[in-house]
Order: sequence, then C-alpha cells, then structure tokens
Amino acid sequence: MDNKRPGRPELLVPASSLEVLKTAVLFGADAVYIGGEAFGLRARAKNFSSQEMAEGIRFAHARGVKVYVTANILAHNDDLDGARVYFEELKEIGPDALIISDPGMFMIAREVCPGIEVHISTQANNTNYQTYRFWWQQGARRVVSARELSLAEIRQIRDNIPEEMEIESFVHGAMCISYSGRCLLSNYFTGRDANQGACTHPCRWKYAVVEESRPGEYLPVYENERGTFLFNSRDLCMIEYIPELVAAGIDSMKIEGRMKTALYVACVARTYRKAIDDYFESEERYRENMDWYRAEIAKCTYRQFSTGFYFGKPDGRTQIYDESTYISEYVYLGIVESVDGRGYARFEQKNKFCVGDTVEIMKPDGRNICTKVLSMHNEEGEAVESCPHARQILYVELADRPEPYDIMRVEAAR
Repeated sequence: MDNKRPGRPELLVPASSLEVLKTAVLFGADAVYIGGEAFGLRARAKNFSSQEMAEGIRFAHARGVKVYVTANILAHNDDLDGARVYFEELKEIGPDALIISDPGMFMIAREVCPGIEVHISTQANNTNYQTYRFWWQQGARRVVSARELSLAEIRQIRDNIPEEMEIESFVHGAMCISYSGRCLLSNYFTGRDANQGACTHPCRWKYAVVEESRPGEYLPVYENERGTFLFNSRDLCMIEYIPELVAAGIDSMKIEGRMKTALYVACVARTYRKAIDDYFESEERYRENMDWYRAEIAKCTYRQFSTGFYFGKPDGRTQIYDESTYISEYVYLGIVESVDGRGYARFEQKNKFCVGDTVEIMKPDGRNICTKVLSMHNEEGEAVESCPHARQILYVELADRPEPYDIMRVEAAR
C-alpha cells in the first residue's frame, strides 16, 4: 500500500477538503495530511467529517497513498474526554498516523489507538536530537522538525537518532513569525487561541505606534519607508534545494497549507513530485528542469519566497514590509468532475469565465494544455455565455477534451 518511491523522501501534501485530498493524491503526493472536525490547529479550515475522512482514506489507499490526521492542539483539561472519544472514532476509520504535539493527547492516542503510528507535530518545538530520542522512547515513529532549524542542525539530528526514526520537515509554504507556531498575539487581540486552532493571523496585519502621552494619536511605523507590515514573513520555498534536503537526512518533505485551494495543492504537489523524481533519476536532469520548477511554483498563490532558516538565521530580506497580499498569477476555475459522451466537462466553477476565453487544462502528468471554451450550459441545459455565480454547476465544451480530476485555470489579468 506504500506508494513512496524507493530511496526517495516522502512528499507530504496538505488537504482542506475531500476534493483537495483527491487532487493531492492524483497530482503526486506520497502522503496527505488532513484535519478532522476537532483537535486540529486549523479550526477555520473546512476540515473533514468522519464520513469524508473514511472516503478520503479509501481513495488514497486504493492508490497507494497514506493519510495522516492532525490532532495537534495544546489541550486543556476540558479537551481530554472528547479527545478519547475522537481517537476511538479514528481507530475505526484507520488513518496511517496521528499528528500530535501535546504529551497528554499523545498518551491517550497511544492507549486508544496502539496500532496507529504517532508523529510529533512541529508545534512541540522539536529543535534537538535529545527531544527526538525522547519521543522515540515514548513510541513515536516520526518527529516534525521545528521550522527554526538549519539543514546543518537537521543533519546533526539525523546522525544522533535511530536509523529507523523519521524526520519530517517543511519545505514549502507560509512561515510563522512566532517560534514554531506558538503564538499569543491572536489570543491577546481577539481572544482566539492559535494554540487551540483559532489563529486570526495578526502577523499579517498593518501596525502603527502610539506614544504613551498621546493616546489615540497613531504614528506610522516605517522600515526604510517601505511599509508597516512588521511581522509579515515571506513564504518558504526549497524547490531549488532538493539535493541539500536529501543530504540532510529528511525522510518526509512537507508542504504547508491546510487552508489552500485545490489549484495551490496541485501546483505545489506536481512541481515537487517532478523535482524529487528528476533528482533521483539524475542531478543533471534536475538542474536542466529548474526553470520549469520555478515557473510552475509561481503559478500558485504565494508571498515572496525565501529559504527560511535552512541556511542560517533570517534577516530583513525574509520579511515583506510593504504589503500582506498574496501574489496570484493564475485564477482557479475548477476541477473536472466527469466528462460525458459528448465531451462536455462537468464541474463546479470557482471563478468567472466566458465562452471564447482561452483557459489552461492542468494535468497530473505535468502537461499544461491551452484550450478555448467553445460553449457552456447550466444544470438546466440552457446555453450560457458566462458563469458569474460562484459554485455554479456547469457543463463546458472545450477545444481539447479534458479528463476527470484535471484542473482548469486561467492566467490572471495584469
């Protein structure tokens, strides 16, 4: 059932919904991590019901892909009884691993689900090899490294832990301004606890200074006159450093983004899948295809990129002071659900497009096919020229026939 390529690190991809899980599986993930309706650190994500989780696991397992479930809150007393019930449900559903940070939650999971692996979340601040050894002795199979570690530190951890123990590290996605996600700003400002899954992301807000004797008089904060988004970090991107990640001894390369769209997940999963496979075919092939990786990774939403802490402590160049918005070079139109005998693609549209537009079909095998929208019909069979209503079910005729699970996108207006 394990689809991990021999000798290669696992590519671990996030999923916010059943639709996105299927996309991750088909676009190259070796494993997918998801959240249930409780005890995860993405309470605002759609998350999975028990039924959706079971269906997603069946879909993934049928294709040799693993599924991990997050339960990585820092639990309070009132959480513990509910956690026990939740783990009993997960025991029946059968994910491949549970991702946990809290020792109390860990103990309950080991008691209730002895047959399910436990992975220790980055939220547990895993910064040294003694911490890894501790969790190994408790029965954890894998530990997720803190984002604050360099590749040299990860290599040192690998050299000082059991060979069978696995290191999982983030290689792409948003970076947290606080130490491995242990943030108090959201709780302080809004009463919503980041460590309980309810972060409001105040690190992305715009700030000003108030002088004590002048209450209500807001003074702008300038960083070389570039802006006021003091805590707004660039995104992590390690697509150009696959050899270095492998050499550090990382067993699982993790993509951040359990609140992202299917387009984001497909772009990132497909690009890292090809980069990893190309490198293990030959480093020359990997280097030759670098321009393709760069171009494709830029087609998903992102903030400006950096390498985080991997090559030393970040400086001012890893922050974005003048804005907090994402860069979006492509607009997500939807996923093809099915194709009928006439060649019409059925899908739920996410953004507006029109008959006559040129759109792009994004395929799991790496191909991007530019094609034209010839016609479209609504659910009642009526011909329409455009689709202004989000989540509208459409039947679209394209100049090139798509396949189920293909993604449709269009280049954003500039």
